[in-house]
Amino acid sequence: MNVFIVHAHPERRSLNGALTDIAVDTLTGAGHQVRVSDLYAMRWKSAVDADDFGAAASSPLDVVHDSGRAFETRALTADVLAEQEKLRWADTVILQFPLWWYTMPAILKGWVDRVFSYGFGYGVGEHDETRYGDRFGEGALEGKRAMLSVTVGGPGSHYSDRGINGPMDDLLYPIQHGILYHPGMEVLPPFVLYRAGRLSAEAFADAAEQWKERLLTLEDTDPVPYRSQNGGDYEIPAVRLREGLESPGRSGFGLHVRG
Repeated sequence: MNVFIVHAHPERRSLNGALTDIAVDTLTGAGHQVRVSDLYAMRWKSAVDADDFGAAASSPLDVVHDSGRAFETRALTADVLAEQEKLRWADTVILQFPLWWYTMPAILKGWVDRVFSYGFGYGVGEHDETRYGDRFGEGALEGKRAMLSVTVGGPGSHYSDRGINGPMDDLLYPIQHGILYHPGMEVLPPFVLYRAGRLSAEAFADAAEQWKERLLTLEDTDPVPYRSQNGGDYEIPAVRLREGLESPGRSGFGLHVRG
């Protein structure tokens, strides 16, 4: 299996760095191939601008269509093309990051903004009366698996169903469903490590073992059962969940997960 890890923490000696190192050692030790993009070490450029599209850039700038033209003509910058190639190579993608202000660090969002270009991450497939493009279960990255490995400063109770920060599943939904599932990847349940800044040596050792176990079962773990857009559950072109398909006890983002 080919595993691509995108690491997003400014301190390589951090807990996130340790989790990335454990992943590399565990997966390579099990015979898998691993590539790592350490975004801070790479000094990854986060902001999308005209320089990303070369001769395909228009004036005024049209990020969507300029990005599509640049993708079609391979005019995207070398750093973006390299990351897209890593995604094509990968069977499984792991995003390793700390939860900052309820989402991913800006450098990782910038990686998504630039790498998931039109024609690669979105804008794929035909739009007609029965389909609204190839997305949410279909797309350029269909057949691959993805997982988030996230460190969180607060305790798990703060991110529970009645926790003040909201359920973790809801906080991660825009990333898991909106970024990873959108271009077709199956999304595995996340690995979330709470109280990241206060882990004792014993707690870290336990977490490391749990992480290793998750890594060694990547190929066997059932993905989150998100509903596919074109599988019949949604009215097209409204892309609205059909009446009567609500799973018991689910609401909000949970409506888009099969019971």
